[in-house]
Amino acid sequence: MRKRQRKVKDPLLISLIEALSEDRVTDGASARRIYSKDGSVMEGGRAGIICFPEDTSEVAKCVSIANEHDREFVTRGAGTGLAGGSVPCNDPIMIVTTRMNKIIDVDLEKRIAWVQPGVVNLDLSNSLKGTGLHFAPDPSSQQACTIGGNVANNSGGPHCLAYGVTNSHVAALEVVLPDASIVQMGSTEGEACGYDLRGVFVGGEGTLGVATQIAVRLTEDPPEIATLLLDFSKITDAAETVSQIIANGVLPAALELMDRNVVAAVEPFAKAGYPLDAEAVLIAEVDGLPDGVAQEVDIISEIAMNNGAREVRIALDQEERERIWKGRKSAFGAIAKIKPDYYLHDTVIPRGRLAEVVEKVYEIAERYDLLVMNVFHAGDGNLHPLLVFDARIPGTLEKVRQAGEEIVRISLEAGGVLSGEHGIGLEKQRFMSQQFSERDLEAQDALRRSFDPDNRSNPHKVLPSGASCGELNSLNEIPEGIWV
Repeated sequence: MRKRQRKVKDPLLISLIEALSEDRVTDGASARRIYSKDGSVMEGGRAGIICFPEDTSEVAKCVSIANEHDREFVTRGAGTGLAGGSVPCNDPIMIVTTRMNKIIDVDLEKRIAWVQPGVVNLDLSNSLKGTGLHFAPDPSSQQACTIGGNVANNSGGPHCLAYGVTNSHVAALEVVLPDASIVQMGSTEGEACGYDLRGVFVGGEGTLGVATQIAVRLTEDPPEIATLLLDFSKITDAAETVSQIIANGVLPAALELMDRNVVAAVEPFAKAGYPLDAEAVLIAEVDGLPDGVAQEVDIISEIAMNNGAREVRIALDQEERERIWKGRKSAFGAIAKIKPDYYLHDTVIPRGRLAEVVEKVYEIAERYDLLVMNVFHAGDGNLHPLLVFDARIPGTLEKVRQAGEEIVRISLEAGGVLSGEHGIGLEKQRFMSQQFSERDLEAQDALRRSFDPDNRSNPHKVLPSGASCGELNSLNEIPEGIWV
């Protein structure tokens, strides 16, 4: 049976189909609705034509066509972002990189892997098993999130405490700039000459161009790992333990804290042996040479017991270690058993004020009659309070947003910053002026426009603007007939 040909009249759609192929370009209503959302609660997005390029040259063609037709474009990976970074505004062309999922080359001697942006984070490390190397950034969504998205948001994960966020693990990038030219930033051979444009691009949230190939640094597997599970009757005691561990000169690979509500949600699934009567559990992991690991385990254990820990459990084998981490990595998914929706913040505060700010988060949630579940990268003060709710109940979403604003405010007042790894996107751009001066924001805007003078690449994100995404869409209504 011969495939029915679409009747296409839109010149933009025709150009994109000619550049790629008919089966890799769509303007269908279902696809446009799907690609108008990401993992955030942000509303108002609406996708334009959606393209699925497979290599750098095809991405460049899409960007060139966007320029020719005076259209904006948004790059999107797996859509796991939680700050609205890939939510489209103003009906842009959507450049979806999920088909750009090849591991191009792995150089074990140089410890460098060239990958396309659509490679799933965990797939890269799984492909390296047996080599003695792995990709260190490990966001909780690593089973689904892509390397391109990690680069866009400068993602971290539990082990970023010792190993650093994505920026520390990117040696070079091949990038299609907003004028459709192709450049390489950084180098796999030592440090690149001139300005560190690689460092500027990582964390740019897609506003500076499209990364089409990424050279990531690979990390050696540690010779020894010890994973500890500590439980407390007070979350403030757990937070104080975190501060004292760092103050005593121990830098664990990871320090992750979960409160009672999170433990109750994840334990039935993970079966990690989390104590359900604990107010908080702390996962501490140390790695390195065996003697050093043993010494750090003793220090952490002593500090925890002095701070009221009820038990210090050390994983006996790899299977137990994986169960402990399965619970932590399953936290966001497990809360669906409690309520259908959640709003997650990503502020970072000084470690010494963890206990104080966590108490205030609970007070805010109680005042708004909301359930909050705290799970966070305690070692670097990266808070992830989950406001769990049912958006179908009238007025609930508004309460959630008001509570979220208060959480941002108390974090900034404590000397913190807006984001640790999720980015600014649409969600937090209205708070940027609370952290940065007008002169700071002007400098950031000047940097952005040096890459993208016409403001086409993921516009209306990160920096404050005069209109919200929803307002922009209302000013540019699509005729009903285009939703086919």
